[in-house]
Amino acid sequence: MPDLAPYAAHSTKSRGRRHPEPPAVPRSEFQRDRDRIIHSTAFRRLEYKTQVFVNHEGDLFRTRLTHSLEVAQIGRTLARVLDLDEDLIETVALAHDLGHTPFGHTGQDALNDCMKDHGGFEHNLQSLRVVDELEQKYAEFDGLNLTFEAREGILKHCSKRNAEKLGDIGQRFLAGQQPSLEAQIANLADEIAYNNHDVDDGLRSGLITLEQLEEVVLFRRHLDAVRRAYPDLTDRRLIHETVRRMINTLVNDLIAQTRANLATHRPADLDELRRCPPLAAFSPALLEEHLALKRFLFQNLYRHYRVVRMSEKARRLIRDLFSAFTAEPRLLPPEFQGRAEADLARAVCDYIAGMTDRYAILEHRRIFDIETTA
Repeated sequence: MPDLAPYAAHSTKSRGRRHPEPPAVPRSEFQRDRDRIIHSTAFRRLEYKTQVFVNHEGDLFRTRLTHSLEVAQIGRTLARVLDLDEDLIETVALAHDLGHTPFGHTGQDALNDCMKDHGGFEHNLQSLRVVDELEQKYAEFDGLNLTFEAREGILKHCSKRNAEKLGDIGQRFLAGQQPSLEAQIANLADEIAYNNHDVDDGLRSGLITLEQLEEVVLFRRHLDAVRRAYPDLTDRRLIHETVRRMINTLVNDLIAQTRANLATHRPADLDELRRCPPLAAFSPALLEEHLALKRFLFQNLYRHYRVVRMSEKARRLIRDLFSAFTAEPRLLPPEFQGRAEADLARAVCDYIAGMTDRYAILEHRRIFDIETTA
């Protein structure tokens, strides 16, 4: 293992696991975490959970799985350059979307509405719930029994009300402290990946055009540079070359600004880093360009009428399933009926959140279509 920065999260100094286990030799503790994520059921399901486009709309659009792999690739690069723990960043990157519902943010919003009288729903909390409780693989404990550092990286956001219920993993939200730099980097790698790859998928789908994107400074600057260098480049290669250059610019800016922040605050170790303001960051100028791209995608892609139409179908489907299962728990699979006796709404929520897009569509047919067999 390469030498790590003194403020990095060293696996040999981990705060440990909820359930003590023998050492992971020959792997490090964070390698074990990563491997457990990859072998989990929830990770495999990401293949059929949507980003923007519902799974059946095309084979070439990003899914939660391909997105997570892309976040991990960006994160590993950043970790290596910044002398951070590569395995921890990869773990957080691969696990950060495990709690996402079918149908992307629409599914999350719909499930949160359904759960408004039962504690609500938030996908970061659900990701933590997946790795702490819902995965059923090991003989001695529920969940995956990940290290504290992996779990805190998965929990990017948390209200004070929820943090108070989470024990040690919620303490930083109450104390106003930061997670490890690995967790901060994984979070920004996620932003780099989904913004730029939503551009690619949006153009591939025809819902946004190059002409529209030329209004966005970050995109136009790189597109103009590609056109100057390769005036005869075809559309798909032109787009790919532009997007990869945008990613490269964001990654290098993040490295430079993070190094500058580290030089300013000079944290001696991880505990001191936690007391600093967020140190992983883009420069102010590039951050504004990055946010302008996010605003463009929100207005022109995520609110495109074809996306909104599919989102409304998905919203109704989630509500229908929640209403049906809570009205008659015997419709649930047997393994969820036992949980429903303790907390019906949360058991239904767990079941729906774990569905893939296509499974949710099929389950809706099973419940509501008289001609579809159970």
